[in-house]
Amino acid sequence: MPKVIVYIAMSLDGYIADENGGVNWLHGDGSDIENIGSFLEFIETVDTVILGSTTYDQIVNELSPKEWAYKGKQTYVLTNKEYNSREEIIFTNQNIGMLIDNIKKKNNKNIWICGGANIISQFHNENLIDEYWITIIPIILGNGLRLFNAKNIAVNLKLLATRSYNGIVDLKYKKQ
Repeated sequence: MPKVIVYIAMSLDGYIADENGGVNWLHGDGSDIENIGSFLEFIETVDTVILGSTTYDQIVNELSPKEWAYKGKQTYVLTNKEYNSREEIIFTNQNIGMLIDNIKKKNNKNIWICGGANIISQFHNENLIDEYWITIIPIILGNGLRLFNAKNIAVNLKLLATRSYNGIVDLKYKKQ
């Protein structure tokens, strides 16, 4: 059965973007630049990506404007905005519980809740996330967009694995 996984990077003080929405601080400390981390390993376990329209806009306008970053993965963009869906990218405002149920019925690999914080909070608060893969970047931003907020429900987690490279620490938890 496919798992619903949050895989995201955050600063040591819990931010996923700076106060302007920027992510140019997503890098290690330079001590092990040859080690690319866990992303390539992770993305092979996924056949579906779910994200919000702000994250989608950032990807297509800033991070990967020339080609879709998640080519070969079915992508769902949760939004109330009007976009034109295409083969690999579906824009929807469907109930997230129903969306996950429908995806799990037809897919074999995991479902990645890519972001942003609002989308992750919705899935978290509906208790739909099976695993949390959090990458801690060696920076304290002091301000920005928090991954978790005071409105999130409490969820007990079990640590599955840790990995460190280039000053970065990957934490992999599953819901208990």
